[in-house]
Amino acid sequence: MKPAHSCDISLAITGSGGAGAITAGELLLSLAGNNGCFGMMRRSFGPQIRGGEAAALVRISHCPVECMNDAFDLLLALDWQNAERFADEIALRPDSLIIADPDAGEIPEAIQGLGVEIIPVPMKALAKDIPAGRPNMVALGLLSHWLGICPDEAGRLIDHVFHAKGEAVVQGSRAAFDRGFTEPLIVEAREARPRPEHSGPAFDGSRWDLSGNEGCGVGALRGGIRFAAAYPITPASDLLEWLAPRLEQLGGSLLQAEDELASINMVIGASFGGVPALTATSGPGMALMLEGLGLAVAAEIPAVVVDVMRGGPSTGVPTKSEQADLNMALYGMHGDAPHLVLGALDHADCILTAEWSVRLAEALQTVAIMLTDQNLAQSRVLIPEPQYELPEIPPRLQAGPVEGYQRYALTPSGVSPMAIPGTPSCTYVADGLEHDQRGKPSTAAADHQAQLDKRLRKLADFDFGDCWADIRGEGETAILTWGSSAAVAREAAERLSVNGQATRVIALRLLMPASPAKLAAALAGVSRVLVLEQSHGRQFLLYLRAWYDITAEVRTLARPGPLPITPGEIVAQIEEWS
Repeated sequence: MKPAHSCDISLAITGSGGAGAITAGELLLSLAGNNGCFGMMRRSFGPQIRGGEAAALVRISHCPVECMNDAFDLLLALDWQNAERFADEIALRPDSLIIADPDAGEIPEAIQGLGVEIIPVPMKALAKDIPAGRPNMVALGLLSHWLGICPDEAGRLIDHVFHAKGEAVVQGSRAAFDRGFTEPLIVEAREARPRPEHSGPAFDGSRWDLSGNEGCGVGALRGGIRFAAAYPITPASDLLEWLAPRLEQLGGSLLQAEDELASINMVIGASFGGVPALTATSGPGMALMLEGLGLAVAAEIPAVVVDVMRGGPSTGVPTKSEQADLNMALYGMHGDAPHLVLGALDHADCILTAEWSVRLAEALQTVAIMLTDQNLAQSRVLIPEPQYELPEIPPRLQAGPVEGYQRYALTPSGVSPMAIPGTPSCTYVADGLEHDQRGKPSTAAADHQAQLDKRLRKLADFDFGDCWADIRGEGETAILTWGSSAAVAREAAERLSVNGQATRVIALRLLMPASPAKLAAALAGVSRVLVLEQSHGRQFLLYLRAWYDITAEVRTLARPGPLPITPGEIVAQIEEWS
């Protein structure tokens, strides 16, 4: 194996569900952070609850990273069960290295055909000789030696992570780690390869260890969310589990509803009562919520929905990532129902976008659908402490005691004072029927027209500031994208710029309402636009065609999940185009 540059190395740990591949990957990422590095770990599962395939895909670097590299330098296989399902996700080069247990079964043909060097290490046998030893801790020791991680640091981390399981587990895990760390086959193989030193400046700021779901939770709490109701669904459940105890600490609560229909109605009810509220779901749950969201739009009740997208349609590919809920988020509600649709661009941006979504929903008294995906939500990163600034957004406009209260008054901004139930002289009806300014049900064409105009005006005339998109770089070539595809686009643009081809990246954060004038300004001087997305139907491209007049030449790079688009693919397409 040609050694990976010490500044950037990608590793994959595979095994059947329950073998501990994910735990080993999470510990390795933590150790990298404790040793002054940045990194990312993406989890990959099969659809089974337990016993299917599992993989931890880890990238470690001396610079912040937000996506996987084009190929992996090292693959450690705890076993080969269902490994063929990972063949496409774990791309190897001829100079990559495989560490595998010789007792774990026959190496799949797809792996053998690569001609990659394989080091056989009997991880199960080594762990079996240790009381409470586990093969995944042997694997952690092997990889820590390969990366040059201090074993004392690993011992302290094992103590911290496993202390609740008892002293026997801690000691067994430490002994198994030490056995892997000192394994002669790995020691000799590593010594035979040069270990280049990192010469860049050391980062002396604080690092955050963050998943996308956790970032959404942080932003939601910062935005003021104090109630959540939801029904568990992959891959959004992690967000709910993270929120539950923290909402309680802030005086709020999370309720597990009996289904998605109940959860969205509970959110609407809590918000109607004056408490900022949120639910989190994925595509199938989102589909069930659409009628309730239409009620929230018509009654002008703030509500936030985090849709963590996965492969569809129907149950689809529940443990893999895709960006194919865009059409449903934009157009899923019946009738004319103006609402907000936002997409988080990376892990730190989950914080910004979640907080922004909550504050916008409250200020504009409408529905905010925030889109993330499995790739972003369930992966972890080590990043510098997130720093961002949001434009000033007014809080929910509340009505005080007033005679002749008109809940849906036709104000210039379209936003009307919203009374909390029980406010004297401010009783009103809030339901899904069209109404006049006081809330009285009405079928009059004039009332319908006026309320439709009002609900549209408050979004169309609002100043969203510079947060509508993240724009980086210059050049006549632009990559236009959204959501988690932004991170891949940025790395590709950096590589192109290093090669002398300046490339700008425009990643839309605010998808609805559209911003035609702002995008036209962002594309000034651009002659080529590559539209990047992870969907089979090119939903983002069709959205752009519906709302934007792009005069530059447009090409698209679109693929459904679960196979992510790599920076190298983007570079190759733009270089060929140029």
